[in-house]
Amino acid sequence: MTAPLPAIPVVDIRSGGPVRRATEGAERVRALRDECVAWLPRAATAMLPGIDAMTRRWLGRSRSPYIGEIGTIAATVGYSGIWFLNGCYQWGCTTLACEQAGAPWLARTLDWPFPGLGRYLEIARMQGPAGVFDNVGWPGYAGALTASAPGRFAAAINQAPLRRRTHHPWLRPLDIALNALGTWNIRHIPPDHLLRNVFETCPNYSEAKHRLETTPIARPAIYSLVGCESGERCVIERTEEGFVTRNENTSAANDWFESAPSWEARTRADLMLTCTYEETAARSRARREHIANWTGQFSNGCFDWVTPPILNPYTRVAVEMCPATGILRAIGYETRPGAELPQAVTSTCNMQQAA
Repeated sequence: MTAPLPAIPVVDIRSGGPVRRATEGAERVRALRDECVAWLPRAATAMLPGIDAMTRRWLGRSRSPYIGEIGTIAATVGYSGIWFLNGCYQWGCTTLACEQAGAPWLARTLDWPFPGLGRYLEIARMQGPAGVFDNVGWPGYAGALTASAPGRFAAAINQAPLRRRTHHPWLRPLDIALNALGTWNIRHIPPDHLLRNVFETCPNYSEAKHRLETTPIARPAIYSLVGCESGERCVIERTEEGFVTRNENTSAANDWFESAPSWEARTRADLMLTCTYEETAARSRARREHIANWTGQFSNGCFDWVTPPILNPYTRVAVEMCPATGILRAIGYETRPGAELPQAVTSTCNMQQAA
């Protein structure tokens, strides 16, 4: 008989917010930071204080209401890496917004090369003027990538495709660097900070959808959103100031639904210098179509949709959310030495949210 997985902690920070979360979970913050930094090349580790300083300046120029929180967290823990982890934006995802038994559901995986993200996953119960919501993330992190507000809506972010100037794999890091430099003078809010703010302030699906469509953001992003009523589901493909919303075909990976020549689907870190333009598009499309064609039921809580190609060596998190019923389930994944694919290391216990 398989032993139950360790439970993902549920931390109530309706009072004190992420600063309290990082202070009370200081050991977990340090352990997560150390695992993430250990993955980086030695040269990058040595440059971490400088990278922190650059990230701090960039975030300080954005229109984010959470800069003070991040600064307090960084000062409280007293070591480098907090700003970097809050500004890092290199993940892949697969997401589906669908309807089952008359209720909207949102399912997503998050892929990131950093180890520890599955092991130290937490669910933070937070609150804003519009009500309570649960934010699936990590201690020391101030934004929102995956969250659900019972009785209101649930949402997740996928990384948008990469702006490309050429199609050569060797020049992909150059395009990433040039795109990062291009955001230096952009004053808009980071997309993960916008998502948290939407959960804090929007009372319903319609207002959340409008905010996610129209608020200028610092980087392109793909938002998936579901409400509580039949038909309340969409995927919002965002550039900094533009949007395209799909109310049908509501699955997403890391490319636009209609591919564009100057945009390339995101690829894994280990394929950065080898995967061709066409291969990145095919990999993203395969994940999107795989989850779109899944015919199971989320109500069984088995996560049997998390299989290749959705499951890959960098999968760290899988989540199922139904804001109409208050169901939120999550699993954390880590790749063990010598294993090709990650294994579940933490999970929720069919958590039922309370409004």
